[in-house]
Amino acid sequence: MQLINQKKFPSIIPIIIEEESFMYPFMIAPIFISDSANIKAINKALENKEPVFVGCAKSTKQSTKDAQSFYDVGVIGSIMRKVNLPDGKVKILFQGITKGKILSIENADPLEGVVDIITYKDFDEEKISAIMAVLREKVRHLANISQFFPPDILKTIDENEEPNRIVDLIASILRLKKDQSYHLFASNDTEKRLLMLIDFVIEETQTQKLQKEIKNKVHTKMEQTNKEYFLREQLKQIQKELGLDKQRDEEIENYNKKLESIKAFVYEDTYKEIKKQIDRLSKMHQDSSEANVIQNYIEWVLEIPFGKFSKKKPAISNVEKQLNADHFSLIKPKERIIEFFAVKELLAKREQKEDKNIGTILCFFGPPGVGKTSLANSIAKAIGRPLVRIALGGLEDVNELRGHRRTYLGAMPGRIIQGLIEAKEMNPVVVLDEIDKVGRSMRGDPTSALLEILDPEQNTNFRDYYANFNVDLSQVVFIATANDISNIPAPLRDRMEFIEVSSYTPQEKEQIAKKYLIPQELKKHGLKTSEIQISNDAITLMIEKYTREAGVRNLRRKIATLARKAAKEILQEKAKKISITPDNLAQYLDKIVFEIEKSDNEDKVGIINGLAWTSVGGDVLKIEAIKIRGKGNLKLTGSLGDVMKESAHIAFSVIKVLIDEKFFNLKKEKKKDKNPEQIYNLYDIHLHVPEGATPKDGPSAGIAMASVIASILTNKKIYSKIAMTGELTLSGSVLPIGGLKEKLIAAHKAGMQKVLIPQKNYERDLSDIPQEVLEELEIISVRDIKEVLEQTLLDL
Repeated sequence: MQLINQKKFPSIIPIIIEEESFMYPFMIAPIFISDSANIKAINKALENKEPVFVGCAKSTKQSTKDAQSFYDVGVIGSIMRKVNLPDGKVKILFQGITKGKILSIENADPLEGVVDIITYKDFDEEKISAIMAVLREKVRHLANISQFFPPDILKTIDENEEPNRIVDLIASILRLKKDQSYHLFASNDTEKRLLMLIDFVIEETQTQKLQKEIKNKVHTKMEQTNKEYFLREQLKQIQKELGLDKQRDEEIENYNKKLESIKAFVYEDTYKEIKKQIDRLSKMHQDSSEANVIQNYIEWVLEIPFGKFSKKKPAISNVEKQLNADHFSLIKPKERIIEFFAVKELLAKREQKEDKNIGTILCFFGPPGVGKTSLANSIAKAIGRPLVRIALGGLEDVNELRGHRRTYLGAMPGRIIQGLIEAKEMNPVVVLDEIDKVGRSMRGDPTSALLEILDPEQNTNFRDYYANFNVDLSQVVFIATANDISNIPAPLRDRMEFIEVSSYTPQEKEQIAKKYLIPQELKKHGLKTSEIQISNDAITLMIEKYTREAGVRNLRRKIATLARKAAKEILQEKAKKISITPDNLAQYLDKIVFEIEKSDNEDKVGIINGLAWTSVGGDVLKIEAIKIRGKGNLKLTGSLGDVMKESAHIAFSVIKVLIDEKFFNLKKEKKKDKNPEQIYNLYDIHLHVPEGATPKDGPSAGIAMASVIASILTNKKIYSKIAMTGELTLSGSVLPIGGLKEKLIAAHKAGMQKVLIPQKNYERDLSDIPQEVLEELEIISVRDIKEVLEQTLLDL
């Protein structure tokens, strides 16, 4: 339906001509194609991802494909699958969606034309309802004397109130002549179509009655065995005349051979289920809609690669080599990945099975663009297994993972089973991308299915709703990726081991650009290293002023921009070699986009440098405060969240307590100020965090806000080259915070000289900080607000 929605009709689309019969909307059926024009039309539709029009030839003996040789009405739909057969024919699985009419032929080879959707006239609902009641009665009468309508179809006919849908459903089951089908297709008058179909049903009823009478007469004169032999021979002869017997027998035989080849690798109930469906298919008429559904099911489940496994065993030497070849830095993630596979290699060498109670699902988490998915790619390469990526972002329907039951139109297996089919092995590396963004809706909670998929105790018997049997997922290497693990439900978190992939430092980005990004982009754009040179200073400038991210995605885009412009200049013979330096970088990348504000050189009252963590790295946050004559109120602006507002009020209360305790040496500002120790009651404080359009939240600005409030109330200047981060409590203690690495890198970029951090962060997190940052920043640990103020305020 998506292909139809994307097209505006009337529109030019490929045309396929079916020789035997009309296709109907909402029908899924295989079509065998031998005509070259039809095959070209199929290839064009698949290549351009567009719908096709399936029409019907007026005569099966006509070889030409001009406009007079086929009917101008048919079905617009989509090609679900294409299979090239050994005899040169092509088999497609076609899904009809809506009726259409050819307005004109635009191209003969492949056949294309202007096609429009057939819409129906408005009708009198009361009158149509009465006619539909008559039609249902006639159909039930026909169902009693024939096998045309199984119970589920009769139920659909009784419950569906859409008259044209009912007409199409009944017509697709009846064996109508081509001219009868054409008249039903061509008419857009609902009443006329219903009356026409009633006549066809009555005619078929009379035919069935006559055949039944003949059969009864024959039955009385013939023994049961002779009758069965006669009917089988008759059916064989009919199928032989139509050329269907050999093709169907070959298909059934191939299905049985394939099933027997995997018997040793599947559960017993799996074998029985597939065998049961093959046997059912062999007894059905191949034109029935149920046969098409069963055949589609058999083809899907026999594609599952039972018994096929990658023979290569994971070796930590290969893993380490591949990770180092594909990624720069990321020392801790690489170390943890190598440890993970070291355990697997040791257990394999000692022929011990892995303990299922040990969670072995890795989850890489961190900001966008830092290499989480590419780490999974490297792991797949190192252990010699195919990679399957399943995007979970925004997934709300549990059936997307588990599959849809076969009773639904267009049902197919879930993404997990499709991933195994795509990989052609039962032990691929499956990346569950953006697992933190799985949604919930009325259609179920996909996290419940993920619990079964990722739990080693349960995933040996994962049940797909479409397949209707258990599949063993225990050999699959599952790797999840996430940006924010707090959004992952707790039961799911318990089944995973988290490896943080933090943001890159500017120095790391520079090395990544030199060793990976620039060579890759030059190769992609057809450039030689002798034709373009990007200086180290230009790379540094791009990192600092033209990108603002935790990873290197935008840096790659900027390098690609340079490569495109260089390729253009070389082709236009403006230069044989392009040299890019900081002086001419703006000519290629336009103006500077990002810039961390440098620290002030002048010490001021009421302005302080806070440190913030964002999804694209750290940042320096200027916090400003002024005092206005008032009654001791605190006003907050700058799009602050609830937690940050609470931190500001805590900071104000803590400073009030310090003033009452005479921590500050206060003097009267004006003669009319009676008591300087009650100065916080004489003024209102307005605290503002610039970039007001950007939402901000979190407790880590607590000590910075307390310092700026103390500065404005005591009229003492703040050292301009200092920055700080830390949560403040009412008792004045400084609590640890997150994102320290990114915050210190931002302070380093901004030219700060001192940074205040909580004592606990100082003790446990400095080992993760780049050496160049540690060498150039004076990092001071603080335990309470008094220590903070002693470092922050001048002349305290």
